[in-house]
Amino acid sequence: MWVYEIGIAADNSRTLNVDSTAMTLPMSDPTAWATAMNNLGMAPLGIAGQPILPDFDPALGMMTGIPPITPMMPGLGIVPPPIPPDMPVVKEIIHCKSCTLFPPNPNLPPPATRERPPGCKTVFVGGLPENGTEQIIVEVFEQCGEIIAIRKSKKNFCHIRFAEEYMVDKALYLSGYRIRLGSSTDKKDTGRLHVDFAQARDDLYEWECKQRMLAREERHRRRMEEERLRPPSPPTVVHYSDHECSVVAEKLKDDSKFSEAVQTLLTWIERGEVNRRSANNFYSMIQSANSHVRRLVNEKAAHEKDMEEAKEKFKQALSGILIQFEQIVAVYHSASKQKAWDHFTKAQRKNISVWCKQAEEIRNIHNDELMGIRREEEMEMSDDEIEETTETKETEESVSQAEALKEENDSLRWQLDAYRNEVELLKQEQGKALREDDPNKEQQLKLLQQALQGMQQHLLKVQEEYKRKEAELEKIKDDKLQVEKMLENLKEKENCASRMCASSQDSDYPLEKTLNSSPIKSEREALLVGIISTFLHVHPFGASIEYICSYLHRLDNKICTSDVECLMSRLQHTFKQEMTGVGASLEKRWKFCGFEGLKLT
Repeated sequence: MWVYEIGIAADNSRTLNVDSTAMTLPMSDPTAWATAMNNLGMAPLGIAGQPILPDFDPALGMMTGIPPITPMMPGLGIVPPPIPPDMPVVKEIIHCKSCTLFPPNPNLPPPATRERPPGCKTVFVGGLPENGTEQIIVEVFEQCGEIIAIRKSKKNFCHIRFAEEYMVDKALYLSGYRIRLGSSTDKKDTGRLHVDFAQARDDLYEWECKQRMLAREERHRRRMEEERLRPPSPPTVVHYSDHECSVVAEKLKDDSKFSEAVQTLLTWIERGEVNRRSANNFYSMIQSANSHVRRLVNEKAAHEKDMEEAKEKFKQALSGILIQFEQIVAVYHSASKQKAWDHFTKAQRKNISVWCKQAEEIRNIHNDELMGIRREEEMEMSDDEIEETTETKETEESVSQAEALKEENDSLRWQLDAYRNEVELLKQEQGKALREDDPNKEQQLKLLQQALQGMQQHLLKVQEEYKRKEAELEKIKDDKLQVEKMLENLKEKENCASRMCASSQDSDYPLEKTLNSSPIKSEREALLVGIISTFLHVHPFGASIEYICSYLHRLDNKICTSDVECLMSRLQHTFKQEMTGVGASLEKRWKFCGFEGLKLT
């Protein structure tokens, strides 16, 4: 029959401070994986450490997954019902063959323990009776699990090494028990057990071995994951031969197999397969690859054409949507005028105002998008296209933009008038609401104030937009004046040129006749002749045509080398060409001979 006691033992005068609350058995290192990876300088790949102990419930102070080891220790195997946290746990008396274990006082604090070493399987047991033998120690602690070794000292303590780590937690349960050998009450036959963790090199070595094994498993798992995620290797390229060369040459002519064949050709060239015997074959393959350039250019041009058509369709559709938005906004504005506005109710006026505001916001967004598209098209225009467009077209565009801005300004003025009328109406309604003794007067007043603030903010926005449009209109007018001035200057230059031609034809001086029949056709060519003459005058040994054109390009990027050479070849009495060097170092140099021609004339 099992005996249960609550309180203290009969000889409580000699009792020590023992456990009184729910015993919390420390578990093995729950972060074994993380510790192993940190020791080896590796980060674990999302694998959390798992406790070595089976289901351990710290609230119960028991290991629920461990079956009873022996009927001699029912407290270690049988899980009691849940215990309230404020009620102390009552330990039971344990009877052995040669001794009896009495539980500690449950009202005393738990015994102190040191920090648990990693992989601990060894415990320190102190407070043994002086007459206690190794057989009695085995009899008491073998119920906790398989004992591997016992190292007993002459000073009433020993070290016990178990087979598994969870057995240490069972042995710690006996800490604080009072042991009595048989029925003797002699001091040499009694003692209070103190069980604590012990640090042993064998335990640390086994724990490190386990960590290394876990690290190996982790590395293997990571390597398998990397191999699974590694992209496949590219296909191998066949070695060069005459047969493979003919196959690749046929593939290069096929558009669907061109990419694969080009990669093979590139690999062969990089490997160094080109030699005197195979040079002709490689040249023919390179020529086949070059024939695809025209196809790619045509494909690109077709795609660009499709893109331009799509852009044009989008722009036309967007402009149509904008026109409809303008019509809808015009409907709202006409409804907001005094004649129609007075016949609507307050709710209807509010809805019309909200709809008008939404429509204007959407219209402005679409208008900005359309203007952005037009700006992009203007930026994409090259310098040649800009030169080809005449000044009259520019004036027409500026006039059309000015008219459009005028219309927008008129619409903005109408909006300002409408909003001013609405503000006045709101002020009148607010004054009427203040005069009337209405129960909902405060609520209506707040609503009217909010509406008035919204109208004022929108009015400020419209005024800012009106100012911005006026600034744009002024800018366009200035551009128009500049263009007109440029047209007048061009007309004056044309008249001057016609007068000069007429005067040159009417003059009788022989020098002017020679100038009339000279190879210089325009004022620009005369300027070029003067600049080239100055440049060659400081280069008495002459200069190449490339050197001369590089100097002229600093002044004007549009000067063509062929035009300069043609102009200098026409002026034989001013410039002459000499050949210097022999063979590969042969070079053509131009020299200035104007002073010699002046002496001859």
